[in-house]
Amino acid sequence: MHRYRFLLTRQWVILTLVVIALIPTMIRLGFWQHHRYEERTARNNLVARALRADPVPVERLTSPGRAVTHADKYRTVTATGTFDTAHEEVVRRRTNADDEVGFHVLTPLRLTDGRVLLVNRGWIPANGAQTEFPKVPAPPAGKVTITGRLKADETTEASGIKQIAGLPDRQVMLINSADQAERLGAPVLGGYVEQTAPEPRGDTPEQISSPGSEDAPLNYAYMIQWWLFAAAVPVGWWFLVRRELRDRAAAAEQESAAEAEPAAV
Repeated sequence: MHRYRFLLTRQWVILTLVVIALIPTMIRLGFWQHHRYEERTARNNLVARALRADPVPVERLTSPGRAVTHADKYRTVTATGTFDTAHEEVVRRRTNADDEVGFHVLTPLRLTDGRVLLVNRGWIPANGAQTEFPKVPAPPAGKVTITGRLKADETTEASGIKQIAGLPDRQVMLINSADQAERLGAPVLGGYVEQTAPEPRGDTPEQISSPGSEDAPLNYAYMIQWWLFAAAVPVGWWFLVRRELRDRAAAAEQESAAEAEPAAV
């Protein structure tokens, strides 16, 4: 075993400790990527099922003070009422499909039964000073029936968007039905709807694109990659050990050969 005494040198002890630390770390990273793969796959399946489902009246899936359930997110719903442009607000720092920064237009829809549904009518550019209420294209006047995707109330925890105090008048950071119910003094259905129909015409807000599929297979590939790395690390360590043994053996042979040569006369 004296051949392996070099493993007790400072250099090899550090290298071995690094290898020992890397293996479980890479295995854990592989499991984390597997968890992300399952999460993204479940979300993709949820969105796909919701978008395929037949439209239903929004009142069937939500009511004042009720949170939109995970299973009902992205469901296509319909609602009939009148847009209340006097209490319209815009949601700051939102991007469109081209990653341009602007606003989402949040307009209360007063339903025929007196309750209120929050409708995100779409995106408009942030032209001019953002300290002022932007010019917002008007929605159809009178009673209208809209179709859209049901969404849950936005929170800082879920979105990463922070509430900011002292915003300009009629501007918000998050869409939250409880906050809007307090502001409007009316029963507001939980969550909100991203309008998909009637489709935009003329200078109406730009429609929000459908939720895309997350790249779950990429996480699966990363999972395999991390576990292959975990398997390759000890193999690489053993390769270095074998190379060190060969180098030491070759050096020892050269030293022996030099000692065996007769001194020059």
